Amino acid sequence: MKHKLLWIARFLVGITFIFSGLVKANDPLGLSYKMQEFFVALHMPFLNPLATGLSILLILVETVSGVAILLGYQARIFALILLLFIVLFTFLTGFAWFTGKVQECGCFGDCIPISDAATFWKDVVLLGLIVFLYLHRKEIHPLWKQVSGPLTWFAALSVIALQAYVLRHLPIVDCLPYAVGKNIWQEMQPPPGSVPDQYETTLVYEKNGVEKKFTENDFPWQDTSWHFVRRETRLVKKGNAIPLIQDFSLKTLQGEDVTQQVLRDSTPVFLFVVNHPSKAHTGWDSAIHNLQTFTQHHRVLLFGVTSSSHINDFLSQHHLNFPFLIADVTVLKTMARTDPCLVLLKQGLVMGKWSYLDIPDTAVVSRTLSE
Repeated sequence: MKHKLLWIARFLVGITFIFSGLVKANDPLGLSYKMQEFFVALHMPFLNPLATGLSILLILVETVSGVAILLGYQARIFALILLLFIVLFTFLTGFAWFTGKVQECGCFGDCIPISDAATFWKDVVLLGLIVFLYLHRKEIHPLWKQVSGPLTWFAALSVIALQAYVLRHLPIVDCLPYAVGKNIWQEMQPPPGSVPDQYETTLVYEKNGVEKKFTENDFPWQDTSWHFVRRETRLVKKGNAIPLIQDFSLKTLQGEDVTQQVLRDSTPVFLFVVNHPSKAHTGWDSAIHNLQTFTQHHRVLLFGVTSSSHINDFLSQHHLNFPFLIADVTVLKTMARTDPCLVLLKQGLVMGKWSYLDIPDTAVVSRTLSE
């Protein structure tokens, strides 16, 4: 009986950790941004510069531990690692749920968002399973003595390679609101059939030194002896009319809002996103210069987008002759997982998205625009 329970626990824990690790390996930057939220909430912002490196390491260890416990490789070591992991995860998900300071822990990345409560109870179940595995770790033997080790380390190399690829290019599966095929303008609107928040307004008036609250329906309008003091508004019923995209806006360097112009115009628009000009990767100059020339001879617009107002040196250094717009830094981190990144829009629809290493040539651009 114990042998069967060990196998069930190994299977459930191993598959969960492998799946969770691979989902996050598709977008390690997404996990690093979530880690920064936790660092701030826990009053440890000094760890923010380490977030990307810690994210890559956590994903690697999480996935490899799942593979190792499933295959029975070095069970004594990896059972301990899994125990340390799940204790940390349970604390963090509990912190997120009970304090409300972090929305969604990101345990399954952005592709599978689950509530903080569900995540916490999932970790409690895993904690029980892993404690059982840890107590019986000496009874866990390799599934295949000759290949369990090589398979575990092959999995480690595969996770490293996957993360290296998506960090230089883009996530293989884009689950964010700015993914190819999504319409940014539509995502900025409340979902169809949603209900807005309902508020009640209370008017506070004073008469003969006594304050009294009235609603707009029961206020004695004929009695002019009441004197207005203040207006109070309270939330009566929480709605669900929350757009997936809430903070997207584009402004010129002079402060003019051109969001609707960019998103509603029928003319295709390229957005060259350079979130942090001083930290942006290189190796894209030739491709962007070719695109710059292409847009000058075709009915296509090209804008740069950045969160920095200090862009002039960057423009001069890279010989860029197209205008730059200003957007929120968090919005750009969500829209573009590489810095720089090229996005093609037509009436708000994301028609294409490319890393700075994959900026298409004019033939591909022409073909994409004709689709």
